[in-house]
Amino acid sequence: MPNSLAYLMLLIWPVVMFVMFRRMPAHKALVWSLLGAYLFLPPAPTAFDFPLLPPFNKDSIPNLMVLVICLAMFGRGVLTLPDSRVGKLLIAMFVLGPVVTVLTNSEPIPFQAAPALPGLRITDAIALAINQATLLFPVLLARSLLATPKEHRDLLMILMICGLVYTIPMLIEVRLSPILNLKVYGFFQHSFAQAVRFGGYRPVVFLNHGLWVAFFAMTTAMAALALWRADRGERRSVYVLAAGYLVLVLVLCKSLGALVFAVALTPLIFFTSQRIQIAIAFVVALLALSYPVLKNTDLMPTQFLLQQAGKVSEERRGSLYFRFYNEDLLLERANEKPLFGWGSWGRNHLHNPVNGEIKTVTDGRWIITFGVFGWIGFIAEFGLLTLPLILLWRVSRVMPPGDMSPYVGSIALILAINVLDLLPNATLTPLTWLLAGALLGYVEKQYHNLPEVIRKRAPWQPIM
Repeated sequence: MPNSLAYLMLLIWPVVMFVMFRRMPAHKALVWSLLGAYLFLPPAPTAFDFPLLPPFNKDSIPNLMVLVICLAMFGRGVLTLPDSRVGKLLIAMFVLGPVVTVLTNSEPIPFQAAPALPGLRITDAIALAINQATLLFPVLLARSLLATPKEHRDLLMILMICGLVYTIPMLIEVRLSPILNLKVYGFFQHSFAQAVRFGGYRPVVFLNHGLWVAFFAMTTAMAALALWRADRGERRSVYVLAAGYLVLVLVLCKSLGALVFAVALTPLIFFTSQRIQIAIAFVVALLALSYPVLKNTDLMPTQFLLQQAGKVSEERRGSLYFRFYNEDLLLERANEKPLFGWGSWGRNHLHNPVNGEIKTVTDGRWIITFGVFGWIGFIAEFGLLTLPLILLWRVSRVMPPGDMSPYVGSIALILAINVLDLLPNATLTPLTWLLAGALLGYVEKQYHNLPEVIRKRAPWQPIM
């Protein structure tokens, strides 16, 4: 169980955030406060749980406080809805869809020798709607505060610095085993067995799982490469050295998926043009959006992927097979209520009909969202994450290359890879929403700066 320090950290973080916003430019304070909370505050189950409200934890407290601080300092203009009509619709679906989910899941799920899993109540609708709205605050604030090339550079710079700082606890855990959360906050947040890899340990630090740590290391390494690509000054050597060091630490994280992403992204950031980077990010976004359809129609090449994983090791093949097996079971369950899903409290799982024990494991964010909130929830969440990539691709086709931010292609690739990683894993973090908001704000500004004659005949006009 979490110790007193864990709860104290949640209580004092709003004060830390307030100091940041008083002493830094707003866009830097936004990134530092959300990333700092994600990296250093205690993970679940540390939370303050009040009736009718979602849990107040390391995700919700910073999101709420950043909204309060920004509204107090800058007024209501800092929090506005997207210009895109599709964006507004997706937000409405994201926040209000769970209310319908609750209304369509009032029936209990009975078991033979255990208490029934209760149906959802109107209080659950209130809590879910508040929680969904809270998740959106970073993307809406980033849309206002992180929409220019200078702000994109600062975002990547903060990412690189955070990555370099985080390598210290990461390397400690690589050497000694994942002990920091246990020593500092009094509990271990996951199965220790999953931290043992290839005769050593992979770090977990204060995140949910070692996969999260590896993905963060990969992201920060790509941020350093993006700075190297765009910079023409004396710091280029510093950036490339930082990227090399972060990749080395990533290798020590012993996570094949994140390492494959790094190998794929590095030549794209090094050698390809902005337009090619944006086009690849767009294709990856379409793949992520179409994944449930491909799974439902058995068009995913699962056997081929299993064969490739087997070439790495039988352990990797077994892990991937376990994911696909559970994904198929959960998808079959989700298809019983495809539109709005089963709701929370584990109703999206398969249960032992006698004792109610959960028989399935959810790994990917997509199957969690699809099972809990159905097609409406999946389209809303993944639509909001991929909409900036789709709009950016459309706008980039008519923009002069010299007018584009030198960082936007790399940010698009990082966001696209994060969305792709939401298929096997649940690595949806505040950083994901910040990246989406930064791109959305940028592309909307660029759209409005286009000559009117181009805007009127542009193929994306209905989506805007």
